[in-house]
This record gives sequence, C-alpha cells and structure tokens, in this order.
Amino acid sequence: MLIIIIIVYWTYSCTCMLWQLSNERNQTLKCSHYVPAIIPENTALPCVIYCHGNSGCRADANEAAVILLPSNITLFALDFAGSGLSGGEYVSLGWHEKQDLKSVVSFLRKNKEVSCIGLWGRSMGAVTSLLYGAEDPSIAGMVLDSAFSNLYELMLELVDVYKIRVPKFTVKMAVHYMRRVIQRRAKFDIMDLNVVQFAPKTFIPALFGHASSDVFIQSHHTDRIHQAYAGDKNLIKFDGDHNSARPQFYYDSVSIFFYNVLNPPQFPSACSNKLEKYYNRGAGTNESLLYEIINGLRAAGTDAGSSSAAAASFTNGAPQNQ
Repeated sequence: MLIIIIIVYWTYSCTCMLWQLSNERNQTLKCSHYVPAIIPENTALPCVIYCHGNSGCRADANEAAVILLPSNITLFALDFAGSGLSGGEYVSLGWHEKQDLKSVVSFLRKNKEVSCIGLWGRSMGAVTSLLYGAEDPSIAGMVLDSAFSNLYELMLELVDVYKIRVPKFTVKMAVHYMRRVIQRRAKFDIMDLNVVQFAPKTFIPALFGHASSDVFIQSHHTDRIHQAYAGDKNLIKFDGDHNSARPQFYYDSVSIFFYNVLNPPQFPSACSNKLEKYYNRGAGTNESLLYEIINGLRAAGTDAGSSSAAAASFTNGAPQNQ
C-alpha cells in the first residue's frame, strides 16, 4: 500500500494531514486526517472515519469536524474511488466502497496514535459503513444517516417519485436492463446491495438518522434496517429532506454517542469549534449515480431492446474534479 504524507497545514489550531492510500484494485485514495493541534505525548486518540455520499467527497466531512475535534476525537475523511480527487471512474453505492473503507481502517490500525475507530456515513456512506461493519465487529460505533435498505427496491421507488413515464409492465424489464449496464460499467450487481440482510449480523452500537421528508431515499428504508439491526441502536428522525442541513439536536446526539462509544481522553483542546472548509471541490448535493440510474430507466423504458440507450446515459457517479 502506497502511503505518502503530502502536506500538513493548520486551520484554527487543528492539524490536517493529507494522505494517499491505495485500495485493493490499486486505485489511489486521497484522504485527510484532522487531529487537534496539541496532543499530550504518548496519547492515542479515537478516530472517526467519515464516509460521504455518492456525489460528494471528503469535503462533506466538515459537518463531522466541528462535532468531533473539540471532544478530542480525530476525523479521517476519504474520497472514495470515483469521487473527488481519488482514482477510478465509477462509484458503486457502497459495494466497492466497502473495500476502500477496509484499506483506510487497515491503515489507521497501524497508527499507534489512533486508539479505537468509529464510522460516520451519509447516504451511500451509510450503506458502505453497514456493509463493512457486518465484517468487522471491532468497530466501536457507527452513525448511519439516510441509508437505503435495498437498491433494487429503491430503483423501483424512484420511478414513481420522479414520475418516469414508463409503462408499469416494462418497469422491471427496464430496471433489469439497467442492471446489465451497471454490471458492465461499474462492475457490481445491484441485486447484491440488499443492505437490510446484513443488519441481523451486525452488533456494533449504531445511531440511525433520517429526514422525515426525504423523498429521494424515503425514511422507511432506515426503519427497516433499524428494526432488523442486532446491535445496540437508536433512531432519530428530524425535519428536512435528503440533502438538507441536519438540526443541532441531531449533531448533539451524534456527539454524545461517539463520546460514549469511543471514550476519548480528556485534556484541554486548542481546537476551535469552527473549521474553515479545507477542500472546495466536489461537495455536490445530488446523489448523482442514482440520478443517472433514473435517466437510464427513462432511456431503457423508451427502447429496452437497444444495447446503447441506457449505456449512453450512464456515467461515473461523481465528477473527477481535476
């Protein structure tokens, strides 16, 4: 695994180290690790890995930085392959991202300055966290915001939500057509992303969150995962939609949750509770791969017999932002 410190800089007395890792597919992962500027000697701090949505990047971790750093919890953010400045062309809504997350966890476990590890995922990042957490019970805790329970069912729902004019009897045929396109382009099968089946196998303490007015990934997805989840769990619903800013009481709950499961050491922190945006790239608000799926369904429904109709509309899930 290639690991290079690129630069260390200061933002309000907090240090951000930029790292370059490699995943199992030999794709470059661009990462940032925020730590308090002043840490007592021989003190290991817990770390939370922030997992962004499929149209986002590590800049989205700003919401986590202002919550975690004042509590002496470090924050590690990565651009998943196919997102931000990392290598790769396509996102896979959690399937391959699970391996990206595995590479990050492995790297942090070799760092003597990191104690225990938590996960904070939003949308695709929440799915990624669930998939990985089912395989690694040593994760101390997970915050899961707006995960979908089953990608195939979500695609069927999006046909109704966006009023795609595809005859009912052709909807499933169009979805299966898009399945073949995605398999060919992004190298994963949408049928494998039945996330709720992993919930009964996962015992990591988890805090679930979902906006009550989210029509993109409706809240019943989180309800299903939460109901089936085997570990200690709590569910918070709040006003807003899929991309809206989360309310302060939700962030307060996240802060308390991570404080309890990570048990950070207490010492005076020089870190301010306000951080400037460190990375002004790619922080989109739309779940782009899912929008490409929607466009592909339109095309597939128009010409399900064509070998190029849906393929032409299916592009990578996040801009490369070069």
